[in-house]
Amino acid sequence: MKDNMILSVKNLKQYFQIGRKGILKAVDDISFDIYRGETFGLVGESGSGKSTTGRSIIRLYHPTGGEIIFNHKKISGHIDKTTEKMLRTKMQMIFQDPMASLNPRKKVMDIIAQGIDIHKMYDTKEERTEKVYELLEVVGLSREHAHRYPHEFSGGQRQRIGIARALIMEPDFIIADEAISALDVSIQAQVVNLMKKIQEERGLTYIFIAHDLSMVKYISDRIGVMHLGKIVELGSASDIYNHPIHPYTKSLLSAIPQPNPLYERYRKRVHYDKSTIDYDLGQLVEVESGHVVLGTSEELSQWMS
Repeated sequence: MKDNMILSVKNLKQYFQIGRKGILKAVDDISFDIYRGETFGLVGESGSGKSTTGRSIIRLYHPTGGEIIFNHKKISGHIDKTTEKMLRTKMQMIFQDPMASLNPRKKVMDIIAQGIDIHKMYDTKEERTEKVYELLEVVGLSREHAHRYPHEFSGGQRQRIGIARALIMEPDFIIADEAISALDVSIQAQVVNLMKKIQEERGLTYIFIAHDLSMVKYISDRIGVMHLGKIVELGSASDIYNHPIHPYTKSLLSAIPQPNPLYERYRKRVHYDKSTIDYDLGQLVEVESGHVVLGTSEELSQWMS
């Protein structure tokens, strides 16, 4: 399994200074591994540290501590030019707000081609144009769309442009940071299905960051549940959904609405009181193969009884 690992995150910390003396521990000592071809879902409420984790991995933030290995190369701390180029081409990000992440003054052709322009990944202008046209068709748009501006598109179409911009670098690994949360529910399913199709065709690996657990269940092979900068539970999608152990995971799952009116009528929300648990006292314990939970031995025996 080690040979199949594309990303390894060890003891990642991302702290931010607040004022003179305050420190916000946005990501506090988390570790996980991701294997080639899988989708790793990262879920939690707003402010849990999921997006900060994604941004620290791709070096939009410089981590306070810990080590990140990507494609068997260390990409945290100081890295050389070769590793930097490998990272910038082989790892890409799809952002939450498709309008804010697209330059309104540029045509779609130039937005999508920006990465290959920087890294000079084509020989002729015709080759550049053909690459953009091909990717527009891959993401369900047409060639004519290349000559328009972002404001002329709907939210779902803009997100498809964002996906095409990531794919043009021919990456191995994509971080989708709340990539569907700004879209209408009907469009969300279309974009997720498109991402699954592209993953199968191109052998991609995803980190799928979201707070909508029902969508994460649909797309993810394994899921990490984050709260207050910690991973509190990690396991396969079926472990997390069918056998949740941590009370925070149970609370999140209880909030998922169901399309069954009878179920909804009697659905009970599980209240989670963080003040009763000190995350710093707990350790990640493997309760079943590949299913780990953060807690002390007393807490775990109580939660599992």
